[in-house]
Amino acid sequence: MITRIASCSCGQLTAQVSGEPVRNSICHCLACQRRTGSPFAQQARFPRENVRFAGTSTEYVRTGDEGTRARFHFCPQCGATVWYEPEAFDGFVGIPVGAFADPAFPAPTVSVYEERMHAWVVPPRDAEHFS
Repeated sequence: MITRIASCSCGQLTAQVSGEPVRNSICHCLACQRRTGSPFAQQARFPRENVRFAGTSTEYVRTGDEGTRARFHFCPQCGATVWYEPEAFDGFVGIPVGAFADPAFPAPTVSVYEERMHAWVVPPRDAEHFS
């Protein structure tokens, strides 16, 4: 079984995952754009039992467009988000794909909030697309 480690910028906070993600998506919502400082966010979702956390995190709770909340865990030293817990998907953990720092990580299979997508962004052709 494949194992990957996601980390903050300074390495103090980590999440080790076992197995492949159950969902790998990109989100173009404005909140994700602001959170990442990028035109979109890519995240991989894993069953909570497949994730081991280490280090100290600070939590930020954000309410999404549909009213559901997510608890983002970031490093109190460098500020990088390493994982989040979407309340709408209890039992799962989302991890920003950039935290893996792995150019070989699989491409996203889902693209959401495309009505807010920057005009130059081109999601993978075979991904599911949602506005």
